[in-house]
Amino acid sequence: MAVTPDGARSEGASAPDLQLSDAQACARTARDIIENVNHVIVGKSEVIRLLLVALLSEGHILIEDVPGLGKTMLARALARSLDAAFARIQGTADLLPSDVTGLSFYNQKAGEFEFRRGPIFAHVVLADEVNRATPRTQSALLEAMQERQVTVDGQTMRLPRPFLLVATQNPIELEGTFPLPEAQLDRFLLRLRIAYPTMDEERAMLFRFKESEPLETLRPVASADTIASMAGTVRRIRVTQDVADYILAVVRGTREHPAVELGASPRASLALFRASQAHAAIHGQLYVKPDDVKTLAVPTLAHRLTLTPQSRVRQLDVEQVVRDVLDHTAAPVETLGVDGR
Repeated sequence: MAVTPDGARSEGASAPDLQLSDAQACARTARDIIENVNHVIVGKSEVIRLLLVALLSEGHILIEDVPGLGKTMLARALARSLDAAFARIQGTADLLPSDVTGLSFYNQKAGEFEFRRGPIFAHVVLADEVNRATPRTQSALLEAMQERQVTVDGQTMRLPRPFLLVATQNPIELEGTFPLPEAQLDRFLLRLRIAYPTMDEERAMLFRFKESEPLETLRPVASADTIASMAGTVRRIRVTQDVADYILAVVRGTREHPAVELGASPRASLALFRASQAHAAIHGQLYVKPDDVKTLAVPTLAHRLTLTPQSRVRQLDVEQVVRDVLDHTAAPVETLGVDGR
């Protein structure tokens, strides 16, 4: 057992490998990306920040909100800011798995089979209204999300890195939809809601789009290689044993809550661990703080919970359950680290 400079217990080496300059460089790049996307998306800096958390954690995002809030534009603006390939998949009842992954066809001119890649091979993929696709097509996303690869006709192909799947679903219009099963929900790192803009934000949006389309003039401020390097930085963010135990206590608290029938899985523990590292990195920290865990707990855990029938009848909110767990779970005492934060 070793002791970190901030006095918290930690496993492994006595000093972090990550330098403060590396963490600060990561924070600067994240800030540039957020500011760039803000040229298109008004007043949603926290949502953009959470998209970066998922990207740097090599996770995926489920956006559950009503139409017209800019979900497609948000994903496209992020891709343009990274000079990355973007693809859109529209969920419909007749969408086939091959429409997502691609298919093999016989090229008569070449006299051999060729593989035509599907939209899943982009860096940023928007699966719009994913719950309108059939379960068979939804399952085609599972291998891509978890293994970052696609298998077609016995041939396995790796997806590009970085790879971020942004799936959306409308929580109001449920006719003709196929609800995502728990196994697939568990593979989304975060679930977000964009929410309506304020009066001032919507006014600014009207004038921003008055004469031109900001997305068309958006310039990249980073690259895919930069994101890959930042993802490596995230993995080196120190998590003390006290903070790791706090993460586990929060996750286990969801399993013991009286309103919960099925609590967060061990995959959720790892998701909260990784997401907290990414959140610390984009703020230029060397260590994960308890506040990082608190910020990420609701978007990371709420969609993984199944409430008891009695709780559903009472229309209890899963997000409030996670907040209740946070309120009843003691956080470790934080002291200043070597970076003075």
